[in-house]
Amino acid sequence: MEWLERTDTWLLGGALIALFGIGSSLVARRFGAPLLLVFLALGVALGPGGAGLSIEPGVVYAIGSLALAIILFDGGLQTRLAPLREAIAPSLLLATLGVALTTIITAAAAMLLLDLGAAEALLLGAVLASTDAAAVFFLLRGSGISLPKRVNGVLEIESGINDPMAVFLTLLLCTWLAVGDVGGGAGLTMRLGLQLGLGFGLGWLGGRLMAQGLNRLELPEGLHPLLTLAGAVGLFAATNTLGGSGFLAVYIAGLVLGQKPVRAIANVTTVQHAATWLAQGGMFLLLGLLVVPSSLLQILGPALALAAVLMLLARPVAVAACLAPFGFRKKEIGFIGWVGLRGAVGIFLASLPLMMELPNATLYFNVAFVVVVVSLLVQGWTLKPAARFFGVALPRRETSTRRIELDLPGQLEFELVGYHVGPTSAVLSSKAELPGWARPAMVVRDGAILLPDEAGPAAPGDTAYFLAPPGEVYRLDWLFAEGHAAKEAEHEAFGAFSLAGDVPLGELAAFYGLPIPPRYAAHTATEMFATRFEGEAHIGDRIALGGATLVARKVREGQATEIGIVFHTDSIGRLSRWLRRLSDGLKGLR
Repeated sequence: MEWLERTDTWLLGGALIALFGIGSSLVARRFGAPLLLVFLALGVALGPGGAGLSIEPGVVYAIGSLALAIILFDGGLQTRLAPLREAIAPSLLLATLGVALTTIITAAAAMLLLDLGAAEALLLGAVLASTDAAAVFFLLRGSGISLPKRVNGVLEIESGINDPMAVFLTLLLCTWLAVGDVGGGAGLTMRLGLQLGLGFGLGWLGGRLMAQGLNRLELPEGLHPLLTLAGAVGLFAATNTLGGSGFLAVYIAGLVLGQKPVRAIANVTTVQHAATWLAQGGMFLLLGLLVVPSSLLQILGPALALAAVLMLLARPVAVAACLAPFGFRKKEIGFIGWVGLRGAVGIFLASLPLMMELPNATLYFNVAFVVVVVSLLVQGWTLKPAARFFGVALPRRETSTRRIELDLPGQLEFELVGYHVGPTSAVLSSKAELPGWARPAMVVRDGAILLPDEAGPAAPGDTAYFLAPPGEVYRLDWLFAEGHAAKEAEHEAFGAFSLAGDVPLGELAAFYGLPIPPRYAAHTATEMFATRFEGEAHIGDRIALGGATLVARKVREGQATEIGIVFHTDSIGRLSRWLRRLSDGLKGLR
């Protein structure tokens, strides 16, 4: 019976750790701390330097591979490619050339700081070269800020597809150090081509098969998420067995599945998010079990210096070199260079030398651990300030939504979404405009369900439900955001003046006495919004112009057709003088 008692102890410990993680997530969100560090710290506390638990590096590598596959699949599933097509090419360059450049620069610093040979330094550089999908997805989507589509797309897509390059380089250099023979340049090229080709091809095929399975199979309720999760894990293992990159395959499969209308998608994404949360926490926890805190002190100084080189030199240089041909603004390049978050992937790859028992394996692991902790603390905690410093944080209000799955036979084009109407929601304004593609479904008021014709105008306390295309739902969010009193919120949002979007900015600036750069004079407000928001403007988007702010008041097909003007304090005097001149002119006409 001893084995049974031991099993119960492990089950109890696992449950308590999961409950601790859930509670910690609330604390982490409250204080803005990277939650992944909580699991990492818990692993260290339970490991050899704390409670004395130990685990084999091979077990960590196997479980970490599975966890990373689940994380990457979820990342692809959440990414919408339609608005991010311009981010694909720069992301691919960053995921290949960018990883190689980061490896080389980091290796040069490691040779000086840690007295390593060229091959050993390159191995450490490869371990640290890729950004971490788990950290990037978690922090970007939980940060509460909106970024330009192309910037956000580059960060997410790059982190999802740069792992194969880092894994390839790490395995290559580990083999080199272990046996001294890697098969020559032609063999390496063929091996890399096979990994990438099979990863893309099998990932695309796997994503399409999952979509067809969800839509065509009459599965019992609740089995749709299991089908996709099992399919992703099976695809990962099969691709690796055939010599391809399983990590790339599951990310591509998630991307393909996420672009298609499929049944039970809300169920699938809900369960997948929970599995991803568990995979993230479990992977960081297991990696923490490999750490001996006392051994970190011996390399702490050089490791901190290497982290600084990686964050302030290697990553920014690689990003600038890769993004320069694509027309990114300098501040966008600066922000992408800063958000090169390292995470579990670096520590996970550092477990490979441990598993192969290479010389200096413990050194690689300890340095990687320190660099990851520094990256999560410094870059993770400064994500919001960095976005504002580099001017890439979009001034867009967000509001939470209650979204409900609509799963009717043969109908995949709409999502049923419900919003709570607060006392200051913008939808209560008489000038609020509901997009034409949003179909009112019902209103819940005082516990009663009313049809749209019965309910009439929205009232505070209502929960309004709409049928909307899944890709357009977010355009409804702003209408249900809350601010100050209704009229004040409307003026605060749109200003007291509005005009058509086709007015040239030069005429607008002259009319209101606003100083603007000459290069903007010939452009219209509609064109400026189209450029700033990449053809996907929606109500409430803002652009600073001289002493005022332009706000999209009405939008048609992603184009701002009517704008409001919010004047800054230093523009009030000019506006008053203009109103007096207008009044005098009207008196003269009489």
